Amino acid sequence: MTRLLLNRIDQHNAAIQHLEQRIEQKINSLDAPRDLLTSIPGVSRTVADIIIAETGTDMTAFPTAAHLCSWAGVSPGRHESAGRRKTAPTRPGNRHLKAALGTAAMSTTRQRSTYLCAKYRRIAARRGTGH
Repeated sequence: MTRLLLNRIDQHNAAIQHLEQRIEQKINSLDAPRDLLTSIPGVSRTVADIIIAETGTDMTAFPTAAHLCSWAGVSPGRHESAGRRKTAPTRPGNRHLKAALGTAAMSTTRQRSTYLCAKYRRIAARRGTGH
C-alpha cells in the first residue's frame, strides 16, 4: 500500500514538473514585464507571474491605477452616510491577485532598509500589531 502511495506521489510530482516547464515556456516571452515587476521590493518571480497571469500585459483595460486596485479587491471600502465617512470592508475582487499582492506586501515588511518597510513600521506603531 505504501509503494502504491509513493508511486502516486511520484506521478503527481512528474505532472507538476511538466506543467511548470510548460508555464515557463509560455511566460519566457514576457521577460520584460516580469523583470519590471520583480524590481519592486517584495515581488518575487512567482508573484510577478501571478500578476501577469491575472492582469495580462495590456493595462489599457484599467484607465487608472485605482481601477486596477478596485478590480483586484485591495482598495479600501468606503461608506458615507449623512456626510460622515465610515469604515467598510474591501470589496471582493480577484482572489488570486489579491493573495499574491498580500504576499508581496508582507514580504516587503520583512525586508530591512526599504521605504515600504519603514512606512509599515510607522503605521504598525500607531495602530498596534493586531490590525
